[in-house]
Amino acid sequence: MTDKSTSDRPSDRIDRIDRRMLEELRVDGRLSVTELANRVGLSKTPCQSRLKRLMEKGYIRGFRAIVDQGKLGEAHVAFAEVKLSDTREKALDDFRRAVSRVQEVEECHMIAGNFDYLLKVRTRDIDSYRAILGEKISSLPHVASTSSFVVMETIVDGID
Repeated sequence: MTDKSTSDRPSDRIDRIDRRMLEELRVDGRLSVTELANRVGLSKTPCQSRLKRLMEKGYIRGFRAIVDQGKLGEAHVAFAEVKLSDTREKALDDFRRAVSRVQEVEECHMIAGNFDYLLKVRTRDIDSYRAILGEKISSLPHVASTSSFVVMETIVDGID
């Protein structure tokens, strides 16, 4: 028996209407089912069924509010390159678990390159970032070194 990924099963494939629904929801996740149905050319019931299937199959992972962090006093963004002293699976797991508990880390990506992880860190200001880097990030399991890049201006953030 061959192991197929979920997207290989006919019931899990998406068509152009599903893709259009996803695009509409990407732009405005607060659309009502009725409005979404109108935009993609369906009646409400089939649209609702498709939406439910897209959520059950993991194409839609959730809905959330996009908060203006600057208005909350957390406008400072920095990226931290993190190099680990050990990259065996247990060390990677230790790091992943620990970094996910650092509230100021907004994103964490494993990178193929001269370092192991790239963290997007959001804080109140540079002093707060320095404290988070020194007290939390640098003391995460297996961290050998870090390098920081402070954001001066955001041009594209994928939200608008």
